[in-house]
Amino acid sequence: MTETLNVFAVRTLTQKEYFAPGHRSCQGCGEALAVRLVLKALGRNVIIANATGCMEIVSSPLPFTSWRVPWIHVAFENTAAVASGIEAALKVLMRKGRIPKKKIVTLAMAGDGGTADIGIQALSGALERGHDFIYVCTDNEAYMNTGIQRSSSTPFGASTTTSPAGRMKMGQITWKKNMAAIAAAHNIPYVATACPSYPIDLVQKVRKAAEIPGPAYIHILSVCPTGWRSAPELSIKLGRLAVETGIFPLYEVEYGRYHLSIDFPKLKPVKEYIKLQGRFRHLTDEMIEEIQDRTQREYEILRERMKRGF
Repeated sequence: MTETLNVFAVRTLTQKEYFAPGHRSCQGCGEALAVRLVLKALGRNVIIANATGCMEIVSSPLPFTSWRVPWIHVAFENTAAVASGIEAALKVLMRKGRIPKKKIVTLAMAGDGGTADIGIQALSGALERGHDFIYVCTDNEAYMNTGIQRSSSTPFGASTTTSPAGRMKMGQITWKKNMAAIAAAHNIPYVATACPSYPIDLVQKVRKAAEIPGPAYIHILSVCPTGWRSAPELSIKLGRLAVETGIFPLYEVEYGRYHLSIDFPKLKPVKEYIKLQGRFRHLTDEMIEEIQDRTQREYEILRERMKRGF
């Protein structure tokens, strides 16, 4: 099944660039594309709290910046806390008449390390308190900016500098943390997964997140050619394969109700996705089969939740 094309969404997507070209991201960087699409979806009336990470480094080497909207570089661990303060301050300023009352989106952005690991405490607190903001995790599945170290979002079997394949030919020994499910467990209004390889789906989800009052969490798979040891020209293909194999399903959880936004009658074998990435080149057929079995089971669980609605 291909992505449903919403003609209205295409026609109304601005040609303006709020994440300006000229930044220093790697060739084929899926994260830079994700950020570009998120900002196109939200427009000018946004304030961003951005954690230390790849996008902060490549976009803001003094005295230059690629950000054409208000942007704050924050510490690795406190993105959601800073965003909470921004959202609360905007409410107070509007209530006191210090600034006009209008829709200003508070956007928190961090990678998987700043979200699933060091930032999860601040994120959980912000979601529990019910702040009206969007949290976007751009997930490239490791701490890429500091040397490709494993995170709790690194997939099983992947080789990184801190989970090397080595003589045992193992790589990462734990399974990827399901951050979308963790966010949904906070009973917030909106949770979604997205990928820039499906741009219209991503844009629609970001816009929906902005419209729904309360906290929203969007987890975006961001292909990293450098860390994944993949060809830069394959980034879009890899993103699509992640979805088509069930490795990274695209779905929404709206007020607790699950919905697969893109589904397939039959998933492609995970081997088609794995074979294009050097980080998996050490995997045996038995390990790939283990990944295949788990991926299929988890996808069926997601389908069951969709049928039940929760």
